[in-house]
Amino acid sequence: MINAAITHVLPPDTQAILLLCASFGQNRQIEPQPLTLSEYNSVAEWLRENQMRPADLLEPTAKEHFQKITANINLDRLSALLKRGAMLSLAVEKWTNQGLWVLGRSDINYPKRLKQQLRHLAPAILYGVGNIELLSMGGLAIVGSRDVGEEELGYTKRVAEISAVQGIQVISGGARGVDQAAMLGVLDAGGTAIAVLADSLTKAGVNSKYRESIKEGRLILTSSYDPDAGFNTGNAMGRNKYIYTLADYALVVSSTAGKGGTWAGAMEVLSRFKDVPIFVRIHPTLSGGNRELYDRGAKPFPDEPWNDSLKELLVKVASQVELVEADVKTILQEAASDLSPKDIYEAVLPFILNQLQQPKDAKSLAECLDVRLVQMQDWLNRAVTDGKVRKINKPVAYVVNQPTTQLSLL
Repeated sequence: MINAAITHVLPPDTQAILLLCASFGQNRQIEPQPLTLSEYNSVAEWLRENQMRPADLLEPTAKEHFQKITANINLDRLSALLKRGAMLSLAVEKWTNQGLWVLGRSDINYPKRLKQQLRHLAPAILYGVGNIELLSMGGLAIVGSRDVGEEELGYTKRVAEISAVQGIQVISGGARGVDQAAMLGVLDAGGTAIAVLADSLTKAGVNSKYRESIKEGRLILTSSYDPDAGFNTGNAMGRNKYIYTLADYALVVSSTAGKGGTWAGAMEVLSRFKDVPIFVRIHPTLSGGNRELYDRGAKPFPDEPWNDSLKELLVKVASQVELVEADVKTILQEAASDLSPKDIYEAVLPFILNQLQQPKDAKSLAECLDVRLVQMQDWLNRAVTDGKVRKINKPVAYVVNQPTTQLSLL
């Protein structure tokens, strides 16, 4: 296990990134303003093009290169940021005494999952406390609304406990409600967890709820924001993608359609980071947010996954969807020369019926199977005429006619 403690000496690359991007506990409006992630990315791109590293900016001769970096960053500002060595030294000493560590994007321990999936959106700096090795272990992200009832919290805790028993790490945002219930549930059951915080890392690191788990190497608290930063809605939204991309799978327990961090984070992953399968709990007592996420491509999570292997279930459902998409594409490719329209319809129908175990609109179904909307609408109309599918109004959606015998795709 890599200890939570750090030394006062950071790698030169990490020092340079901190000088450029960290606020050192100050208001970010105080001059010189640290670089935003977008601004740092332009610097990093220039460094790559010139076969240089961030540490090269600390050399005495570096200033002569500043003019070439980017026209969008004031040279005096860049120079002033790199001269904040005394502030950096004090900050690192303070973080060390608090048991915090710091990783720059060039650090060998920086999680590869973030760089591989987020690329230029991966945070330039990660702060944290706890076992760094957990960042590379993946697991199940469990997220949901802050304001939920006891039923949702109980369900969340039970999923987390099953995860612990089956050796699945839990990743969450650590916020009140579903996130915290997931994290405490897996820890109480002896498992491991990652909490990606949007604020107050320093305070969380000494919280009695987490102290023993951190000491035992079973919990890591991490954040891309200053360890002393207070709550900020923008930061809370911004960190959501880090929760998902540190995981192998994600479960949305509850969400509100069109608003809130849970909804926004899930929608961002569904549209931009499709390597992480998103599951949603489908339950009659939940709000419509989860149903809409399902319609937009999320996968249904079983309501009572207690008696089976959770890991096998997640792999099976995720691979089933991949198989559906791949096979539909294969059918359509062959259709160009080998199949009649009737043959194509009959070949694709089992995949459509499999997707319509829960109601779904034509647009969402077309996106799931990667076909044109007009083509999907034609197939749905034929399926309705044949009695295979039933059309629902207000809102318009389609669902399998229950008497229809379904064909297994596995």
